[in-house]
Amino acid sequence: MSRPAADRRIAPYGSWTSKVGAERVAGATLRLGQIGLSGGDICWTEGRPHEEGRNVLVRVSTGGIVRDLTQPPWNVRSRVHEYGGGAFAIGADAVWFCQYDDQRLYRLDASGSATALTRDAAMRYADATLDASRRRLIAVREDHGGRLGEPVNTLVAIEVDTGDERVLAEGHDFFSSPCLSPDGRQLAWLSWDHPNMPWDGTDLWVAPIGVDGTLGAARHVAGGRAESIFQPAWSPGGELHFVSDRTGWWNLYREHAGAIEALCPIEAEFGEPQWLFGMNTYGFDGAGRILCAYHDGGRSRLAWIDPRDPTLHEIDTPFEAIRDVQVGADFVAFFGGSPTAPEALVRLDLRTGAHALIRATSDIAVDADETARAEPIAFATAGGRLAHAYFYAPANREFEGPADERPPLLVIDHGGPTGATSSTFRWGIQYWTQRGFAVVDVDYGGSTGYGRAYRERLRGAWGIVDVEDSIQAARHLVDRGAVDPKRVAIRGASAGGYTTLAALTFHDFFVAGASHYGIGDLEALARDTHKFESRYLDSLVGPYPQSEALYRARSPIHHTERLSSALILFQGDEDRVVPKAQSEAMAAAVRARGRPVAYLLFAHEQHGFRRAESICRALEAELYFYGKVLGFEPADRIEPVEIANLPAVGGDATPIAPSRA
Repeated sequence: MSRPAADRRIAPYGSWTSKVGAERVAGATLRLGQIGLSGGDICWTEGRPHEEGRNVLVRVSTGGIVRDLTQPPWNVRSRVHEYGGGAFAIGADAVWFCQYDDQRLYRLDASGSATALTRDAAMRYADATLDASRRRLIAVREDHGGRLGEPVNTLVAIEVDTGDERVLAEGHDFFSSPCLSPDGRQLAWLSWDHPNMPWDGTDLWVAPIGVDGTLGAARHVAGGRAESIFQPAWSPGGELHFVSDRTGWWNLYREHAGAIEALCPIEAEFGEPQWLFGMNTYGFDGAGRILCAYHDGGRSRLAWIDPRDPTLHEIDTPFEAIRDVQVGADFVAFFGGSPTAPEALVRLDLRTGAHALIRATSDIAVDADETARAEPIAFATAGGRLAHAYFYAPANREFEGPADERPPLLVIDHGGPTGATSSTFRWGIQYWTQRGFAVVDVDYGGSTGYGRAYRERLRGAWGIVDVEDSIQAARHLVDRGAVDPKRVAIRGASAGGYTTLAALTFHDFFVAGASHYGIGDLEALARDTHKFESRYLDSLVGPYPQSEALYRARSPIHHTERLSSALILFQGDEDRVVPKAQSEAMAAAVRARGRPVAYLLFAHEQHGFRRAESICRALEAELYFYGKVLGFEPADRIEPVEIANLPAVGGDATPIAPSRA
């Protein structure tokens, strides 16, 4: 029970003590990945920061016994598209997985012994499915063996007894989602080509499988350059289903009696941006019903549809964020989170409606009395449009702020930028709110979950729409009297890091910012990034090099003379997506500009920190930095951070003001 207000200590916002230490955010939080089913058993991957970020394949039996299937040094993680996903496939008596170090496929038998299946370390694999009758895997292969040009992506068949490979489909820049019909006679898959990303436009193909295992002539079912198809899947009766956004919303469809028909069309999203392989939002139970998750009004819901009477029947659950749905005969497994509970692997019994938590991202109890809960907000932004965010007020049962003080605000921008945030409880947000920060987590224009038109607000406008929405979210809260207008900071990772840098450079609204492996030079990103995102900026900014002047105009690195705020940057030294040279150049430019700046480089980290010590140090360093520039003393004992150009700050509550000098 929380203390009465009269019994709480009065202390400046930002300086409150908290039980949510950085080590809780880092070491006690798992990364839940892909789900797979084997009868009634559930398998999944989980990233463990306390094991140096190792991804472990775990299994729970129908009897509830949980055990690791892969022991050190096995690290189940694909690097196709760099982001991976779809790193394992399950058979009746074996599991095949991708080992991170060499990207080869391995066969894991019932004894726990793993044997290499593929031979060439220049090849990467993902999204494998078992073609049991032909004793082979069908997978996406990314060939990095060429000396010139970008990697070559194909669909391949891999013999499980010999490791011999055969190309089944080629000729497109990207492939994903191979799936066999129930009788094994047809294969469906997705492809797309530069400059599209999979949420821009993909093509759905079906081909017959010949007696020799090769594919016959492929038939185009749906999709195109301006229609995004997501997750093809076959019903038990052999009808092809898929998700399409042809109406402006990712809805369910099927091919029935030679025609494409919509199943329960509504203004909601049954698809997601395909950043990873192996993403699923629906499946079929033993009765042939479709069990699905969809996003509506800022939250996810679980439902079922009977194809004979396609009405959406919602299933009551406490979860507001649901992803990676896998359906068994009489149960459904998914990752689910709520505003008061961290994300967890959930098993829901379709006969009783009861659900059980199999594995939570954190097993530390959540104290409801001092939990900052997500408040969905909609606010006016440029052009009279609405944008969306989640607001978290400070929450700590032991403290309250001075009567004449309002809390500092931390604006968070998610990555992608084609992505979304959610209302799921996260220790990473509670870390700030329990210390007296207010937080607003922004679903700026370009985010998913609100239809294609909202998603496409960023077309040609990256660095403009996202920044404007971030500023307007903060102004909305200032106007409410909820936060201190003089102590507003912004933070983001990857694409969110670019939004942070652009906001600090091209506007003087924010006092400080934190860029986690963010993009400072759009030209450098266009010239030097991996294949999957090599043409992503064509839609977000413009084709390169034709739009070179626009790239320079939008790149913070070329306009640091306009940067008026304090900045801290975090970077991994093995980042292939945003190389460390970007952060180093930005730090050097801000240092030369004479503004407060700090730069921390983390060894053995890629795009997204996975090691507990890295996550912990980055979080504490960011708090230390805000304390210095926003004018408060954190209660935590933190290793000091070297901050260049840090002026003397007068008093505990004197923030460093932005300056255009």
